[in-house]
Amino acid sequence: MHKIPPNRIRKIRTWVPGNHSTELISYNSSYQNKSLPLLDLASNDYLGLSKHPNLIEAAYKTMHCEGVGAGGSRLITGSRPIHRSLEETLGDWLQRDHVLLFPSGFQANLAGVIALTNRHTPVLVDRLIHHSLLMGVKASGAKLQRYSHNNLDELKKYLKICRKKHPQHPPLVITESLFSMEGTSPNLKCLAEICAEYGARLFIDEAHALGVLGKEGRGLCYQLNSPITMISGTFGKAFGSGGAFLASNKEIGEHLIQTSGAFRYTTALAPPLCAAALEALNLIKTHPSWHLELQETAATWRQKLTRQGWQSPHGTGPIIPLLIGSDQAALDTQKKLEQQGLLTIAIRPPTVPEGSSRLRLVVRRNLPENTLKKLLTALGDQ
Repeated sequence: MHKIPPNRIRKIRTWVPGNHSTELISYNSSYQNKSLPLLDLASNDYLGLSKHPNLIEAAYKTMHCEGVGAGGSRLITGSRPIHRSLEETLGDWLQRDHVLLFPSGFQANLAGVIALTNRHTPVLVDRLIHHSLLMGVKASGAKLQRYSHNNLDELKKYLKICRKKHPQHPPLVITESLFSMEGTSPNLKCLAEICAEYGARLFIDEAHALGVLGKEGRGLCYQLNSPITMISGTFGKAFGSGGAFLASNKEIGEHLIQTSGAFRYTTALAPPLCAAALEALNLIKTHPSWHLELQETAATWRQKLTRQGWQSPHGTGPIIPLLIGSDQAALDTQKKLEQQGLLTIAIRPPTVPEGSSRLRLVVRRNLPENTLKKLLTALGDQ
């Protein structure tokens, strides 16, 4: 049996959330000072909405009216008015004809890729796309070709080859608008224009951009002139709830309803989560400065980390990777920060390429004002 190196073993930890911090209580943790709360610099709760009283109240009311779970698939008895309300409101906000809800982002990505591909489809993907998207390609039996991260020249080269070799089968290009471990974004305007030029369809995962990037936080696909075939997004990050969606035109949306096993044969998204997501959307719409303030804070973090000697983290969003290198060095730095009351997680292969282990820092809107100062002190000079 293949042995996993000790510094690659992931241990499941139990967290007890507080107002702004998280206390580590797991027996297998290296964190010893249980009396000192850990400030969470790792979660994807970018806008701090998961504990917002409006979301809690919306979920509570719906839970008492509709129950905790949906009790069935959308095509049996699982559909509730709150599902349709969230789908329609989100569609209007994103200016998409059709929105379909799923219980998880992984499930939505699987469904989206499978719906757009078959075994004859050439699929070109950014080398760093999420595992769920790769699993969708694998499940569809499509022909996979990876291109270097955000390298549109390389993508264009492969699209030329596809048009020559597979003229009867339009290719599908898959990427993310904000990469979860890199904090980087492709030039989506240029990417969409290239796809239009070569007759390729475009599927973009907006999970980490929605609520924090783009005009009014509507993501980086919003109002692009060149058409995008489908976008996916989640409610478990900036929206502070749970579940996910696919947004497309009406034809593709109807095709998903009629043919997608990932939609048809699963219990519908829990109504309280729908209600919380809808309330989060209302808050994001009524606070258009939130995402700009978050970007400004993230820019300040990047500048000060760079001045302290860390490699300049690319991107404009709240995800800031601190590249360490080796697995053990990343784990040691994680432990060092834990001893100072800061919760960060060492991200190691296979999640990231060999030799690029890192700490994935996440800037959140509701972090205490002295967080960056505390982080810089704990890290020390690089």
